[in-house]
Amino acid sequence: LQFSLLTGLGALALMIWLTATPHSRDTEQKRLGMLVGFAFLTGINLGPLLEMCISINPSIIPTAFLGTATIFACFSLSALYARRRSFLYLGGFLLSGLTLMLLFSVVNAFANLYVGLMIMCGFVLFDTQLIIEKAESGDKDYIW
Repeated sequence: LQFSLLTGLGALALMIWLTATPHSRDTEQKRLGMLVGFAFLTGINLGPLLEMCISINPSIIPTAFLGTATIFACFSLSALYARRRSFLYLGGFLLSGLTLMLLFSVVNAFANLYVGLMIMCGFVLFDTQLIIEKAESGDKDYIW
């Protein structure tokens, strides 16, 4: 438990440090190192959970990976091939839905989470088009 707490706090500290460091050519390597460190500590934190999933049913992890990859690919491709800026209006609705999900998290503990799945799929659409718009307006920050 203590090790998990330390790695979780370390990952949180690296993410805050990453967001507080401005993007420039001089800080690019440092920011990339912070992102890699965050990913490493998050992976260490997920290790016990993955071990428990494997002990319950070894097919959970490949099924979750394939399902997530398929959904992400489909929604990213639909955002890439859609008209420019056609999904950017979803930002407010998605954040409102996410806020409601957090407020009703007690209900979500006992109900199916399909609303959450739809909201996260919408975020894939929204964020992909936001990345495209930022890139076309000259933003070269590929780390954040």
